[in-house]
Amino acid sequence: MTDILPLPRLLVEPIVRAALVEDLGRAGDITTDAIVPPGARMAGVIAARQDGVISGTDAAAIAFALVDPEVRVGVALGDGARVRPGDVVLRLEGPARAILTAERVALNLLCRMSGVATATNGLVEAARPHGKASIVCTRKTTPGLRALEKHAVRAGGGSNHRFGLDDAVLIKDNHVAVAGGIVPAIERARARAGHLVKIECEVDDLDQLAEALSVGVDAVLLDNMNPEQLARAVGMIDGRALSEASGRITAATVGAVAASGVDLISCGWITHSAAIIDLGLDAA
Repeated sequence: MTDILPLPRLLVEPIVRAALVEDLGRAGDITTDAIVPPGARMAGVIAARQDGVISGTDAAAIAFALVDPEVRVGVALGDGARVRPGDVVLRLEGPARAILTAERVALNLLCRMSGVATATNGLVEAARPHGKASIVCTRKTTPGLRALEKHAVRAGGGSNHRFGLDDAVLIKDNHVAVAGGIVPAIERARARAGHLVKIECEVDDLDQLAEALSVGVDAVLLDNMNPEQLARAVGMIDGRALSEASGRITAATVGAVAASGVDLISCGWITHSAAIIDLGLDAA
């Protein structure tokens, strides 16, 4: 997993800039400015302190560049790379004040995104022997970090679900309740959506699935079904729509879910609850 395309700088830079503004506050880095002479230079490395999959190298590099463009950042292991303790991810050289000031923001983003990539990869590897299903994320992302977290999912071998409310129709249980049923909800969505917009409908049981299939959808979200129900649902769908399993799926259960034959397995926790991967900056 080393062919992950970087995110456009125009997308990443505002996120990093906001994080730096938050950290620098009203007076800047008063600790570093008091201790480190203006002309001091340093070299350092950011290295892994535990196993994982890397993501966020572009965001980390931008953090250093925004504080001082004279900081030179070399990427030793890019997004999607697997690391073990001691592996060098980034090499740094330049003004010491800038490196020390940007350190925490760079590491916060790098550790967070690498945690998402690692969590995703754990599910991908656990599901792989049992079926064709792709692991996909959800909109349960950290406010302001969605683009980075969804990129991290791709770095971990997963795929992306919707990026926002505007790029696909996903009819959930509350939409169905307000519309008065699955059929009218789908019919209203189809009447409003453009011809390129996909329509997915969430169902809780096989009766609801039959309703959704009777009027046709592009994808069906099979919510909180056990593996036996999922297998029956896949048989009912019979290739007429994409099948997506969702609901409290973990590395321990994902194999059985994948074995049901579903096309997609969506997990919110890989973005909202993934533990960080420990990386640190050390002077070289």
